[in-house]
Amino acid sequence: MLASFLLALREGMEAALVLGIVLGVLAKMKRGDLAGQVWRGASLAGALSLTAAAGLTVLGMELQGVTEQLFEGITLLLAAGVLTWMILWMRNTSANLKHEVETKTKAALNGSGLFGLAFFAVFREGIELALFLLAVGRTASPAQTALGAALGLGTAVVLGWMVFSSAKSLNLRVFFGFTNAALILFAAGMVGLGVHELNQAGVIPVLVENVWNINHVLSDKSEIGLLLKALFGYNGNPSLTELLAYLGYLTLIGVVFAKWRPERPASQKIAA
Repeated sequence: MLASFLLALREGMEAALVLGIVLGVLAKMKRGDLAGQVWRGASLAGALSLTAAAGLTVLGMELQGVTEQLFEGITLLLAAGVLTWMILWMRNTSANLKHEVETKTKAALNGSGLFGLAFFAVFREGIELALFLLAVGRTASPAQTALGAALGLGTAVVLGWMVFSSAKSLNLRVFFGFTNAALILFAAGMVGLGVHELNQAGVIPVLVENVWNINHVLSDKSEIGLLLKALFGYNGNPSLTELLAYLGYLTLIGVVFAKWRPERPASQKIAA
């Protein structure tokens, strides 16, 4: 449940930030009459995202055997890839996000541009969340996954309201820094679990079936083991390719973070 909570919190917060900025621009320009377009676009995107999530869940439940292993393996690796892209994108654009959204909002004032702006902002986050929940759902019950996601989205709404509608402020740099670190570990776990499923399907060779086996100490089927599996991809007896994929991902993302610095806000560039 914790994994789905944090994923939903992060995705919901990004959508809430964009919607808050758009509505803030409309309020400053005294164009509150256009807010309905924003809410209609966001509502439709939310409904379609829920439909997509339900469809993916039903599809996954219908599959069995090798087909199920292939589906789960590919889904986990795809979710890890999308999650990584999201982390890097937000790391690079968060400083200029407000300026970019304000510019797009002003450009979209005519016609149905605001509807599309809100729709795609929410739909992108919704589809990403649907994919992530499908990936982490294999280590938790549907009820736990749904409850965690609902709590995460609810918290995102509250935090978004705090940022834009009250004197209290959230340190977004700290928020995204913390969630980035947590999501990187989630993504590494997805990579490891994805390779594990493809090992079982016979697509990726195991090389060494069990590098170690500590299930007698901490079973990956125990309550704590399942929690660690949901959060970090824990496996008490990983194969060599699973372990190499996990460590390789962490090494690669570490190198990317060390070499690639996010762009500074335009105001800081001018001041420099």
